[in-house]
Amino acid sequence: MKIGELAAATSCPVETIRYYEREGLLPEPARSSANYRLYARAHAQRLRFIRHCRALDMTLDEIRTLLDHHDRPRQPCNAVNELIDDHLAHVEARLAQLQALREALVTLRSRCNGESDASHCGILQELSQPLPDRTPTVPDARSHVPGAHRSG
Repeated sequence: MKIGELAAATSCPVETIRYYEREGLLPEPARSSANYRLYARAHAQRLRFIRHCRALDMTLDEIRTLLDHHDRPRQPCNAVNELIDDHLAHVEARLAQLQALREALVTLRSRCNGESDASHCGILQELSQPLPDRTPTVPDARSHVPGAHRSG
């Protein structure tokens, strides 16, 4: 199948398929005499695997590790368990950060009842103050892999 057919079969944009090829997650496909990429069923299965991992917010490195174990099934799976445990810990840390962010926003929202003019708005006044050291940090989406996390 050609790249457009693979894209349609897996609900994956063509650009993302090419990206995964460049990153070495998808093997190089055969080429037709007209130099079109020709993908096999194995490409579609691997792409579904990658997309499932991406839906779980896994990084490309995590996916590489899982694919290595998938491709070499005689390896012990304890490394797979450790990877998932580490990823789960990362998700739990992000959840804690987001909960702290939520609490900070709720507190900020409580500073204004919306009945004053903007010059007396408690939210605007609070936002004008220096940041306290205890301000929650929100994970940078790019730190756990680019728009790659949601592009594929």
